[in-house]
Amino acid sequence: MCAVSAPAWRGPVLVTGTDTGVGKTITTAAVAAAAQAAGLRVAVVKPGQTGTATGEPADADTVDRLAAPTTTRTLASFPDPLAPLAAARVAELPPLELYTVVDAVRAEADKHDLVLIEGAGGLLVPMGLRPSGEAWTLADLAVSLGAPAVVVARAGLGTLNHTALTLEALDRRAVPAGVVVGAWPAEPELVHWANLTELVPNLMGALPTGAGRMDPGVFRRSAPGWLTPALYGVLDDWRAWAEDVQ
Repeated sequence: MCAVSAPAWRGPVLVTGTDTGVGKTITTAAVAAAAQAAGLRVAVVKPGQTGTATGEPADADTVDRLAAPTTTRTLASFPDPLAPLAAARVAELPPLELYTVVDAVRAEADKHDLVLIEGAGGLLVPMGLRPSGEAWTLADLAVSLGAPAVVVARAGLGTLNHTALTLEALDRRAVPAGVVVGAWPAEPELVHWANLTELVPNLMGALPTGAGRMDPGVFRRSAPGWLTPALYGVLDDWRAWAEDVQ
């Protein structure tokens, strides 16, 4: 049976992570590809893109290349590779305002079946400011939108604590959540299998290491096999999946 048995998520869905560099962008692309293969109109919204001065491709460009969703939007960009609020301050640019982001996501939800909102770093990274001047986080955005969250996690050592802390923070806010392993190794070791066993009750998918380097056509055809039905995939038996990848 699949780990998180629920109807497929629609409307706004947050994609966050246990940390930076865990595979949020590739996971966002995979969910977008699977949902589009299921016939949905999909929008991807990146509230705050940082590190534009590094010359690396923007997250929205990566999602466009791999999944080609109906719509991609980046609401604000900042040069330095910092948390969005810090990056705005360093660059002396206006910070993201929470309800501007909420309104933008709701506008896309009116035109699409699924809106994936890719965060920056982890769940409680400061994203911008409220009208009151207080910082807001991806957790606050999920609450404001009434949106569930996909938590992208590492496969290796340390992931259980980071994942449990993130899930606990979401549960305290009554935000439904599931977990996707952002990069399952080609040659998993004991620690990876042990972690997988612990994560299965909340697991909604596992992407292979290097998925972002795939040919886009191969990526789109493969994505449903990495995700459970709640994320428009076909993965419904983790035992069978484990036997296939061993």
